[in-house]
Amino acid sequence: MKRIKSFVLVFLCLVLILTGCQSGSKSNKIVIGLNAELTGSVPVVGASCKNAAELAVKEINDAGGLDIKGKKYPVELLIEDNEDKAESAAAAAQKLATAGVIAMIGPNASRNAIPASVIAESSKMLMISPWSTNAKATIDEKSGSPKKYVFRAAFIDDFQGQVAAKFALDQLKTIKPAVLYDVASEYNKGIAEVYKATLEAAGITLAAFESYTSGDKDFSAQITKIVQAGADSLFLPNYYSEVPLQVQQAKKLGYEGSFIGSDSWGSAELLTLCGSDCDGSYFTTHYAADIATEKAQGFIAAYKAAYQATPDDVAALTYDSFGLLFQSLQAAGKVDREAVRNAMAAITSYEGVTGNMAFKGTGDPVKSAVVIQVTDGTFKYFQTANP
Repeated sequence: MKRIKSFVLVFLCLVLILTGCQSGSKSNKIVIGLNAELTGSVPVVGASCKNAAELAVKEINDAGGLDIKGKKYPVELLIEDNEDKAESAAAAAQKLATAGVIAMIGPNASRNAIPASVIAESSKMLMISPWSTNAKATIDEKSGSPKKYVFRAAFIDDFQGQVAAKFALDQLKTIKPAVLYDVASEYNKGIAEVYKATLEAAGITLAAFESYTSGDKDFSAQITKIVQAGADSLFLPNYYSEVPLQVQQAKKLGYEGSFIGSDSWGSAELLTLCGSDCDGSYFTTHYAADIATEKAQGFIAAYKAAYQATPDDVAALTYDSFGLLFQSLQAAGKVDREAVRNAMAAITSYEGVTGNMAFKGTGDPVKSAVVIQVTDGTFKYFQTANP
């Protein structure tokens, strides 16, 4: 009988421990996972994400914890490096799901967010990707329906590609547009195709639609075709680490038209790598530090004080991802995965650093975009594009 009682006691203890893991609560703490590109080809993205995550958590903990129905919970952050690899991103998601976090923030790059989202969905773990814009992250490919547990703080490529194409038509007056994109990356390929389709729907035929593969350093063959086609604008929906080489090689090969980019340009590292070659270029992104709202100004000041740098769009979107999660936790009224997921889906108004957001039946927020111009080695706000 004593053995049976001991077994029952141990069993009940295990149930309580597992229940705590599933709820994302650990010793009365709220445990949040971070799945970020700390190493690999875009380490600046991972660093910005980690900085903003730690700032958001620190602010909550400095205030005594997150207030949920009168009880304050300290927040604990579990950080995993996905190495900017799809398989590592999925493995990190599985590790965090097993650890029982209340939610996972990240990954950022779509190529990592898509495989991680499969794990999040199957684990019934809320996932919020700060920076991923490819539609596949939040849509189930087999059914075509929205994933239930996967959300993002960024707009999607369909919207961004349309904004970039409309800008090329209305502002740059392009009649011979060209595109150079990474065919091996879901993000680059997806936005390039939307851009092309939007221009063609407006009656514009592309002068050139050229591709390369991740890791390439020599783009001369593709750019030569673009120059020979007489292109007057060149869309580069590629990462900050690749764009400077592409712009510099294009200029050396005689290209004299405009350059347009996407939100993957938004790192200060682009300015360092590109120098004056990128001056006069434009790109679509999520927020502009020089027209920040009062809330955004507070975030920028706190980030600068902590890291002696102006936050980029990844940092701003990461901070908003935590803000969305904190608002959902408070609305749910308890530290429970399913309740928090439901509260997240019901958000009709969130005032973020990157603008106002609402969710209407999918994990993709309704929000605006901005166009930035590179001017004298800095990012300057140019205009806003609403959905």
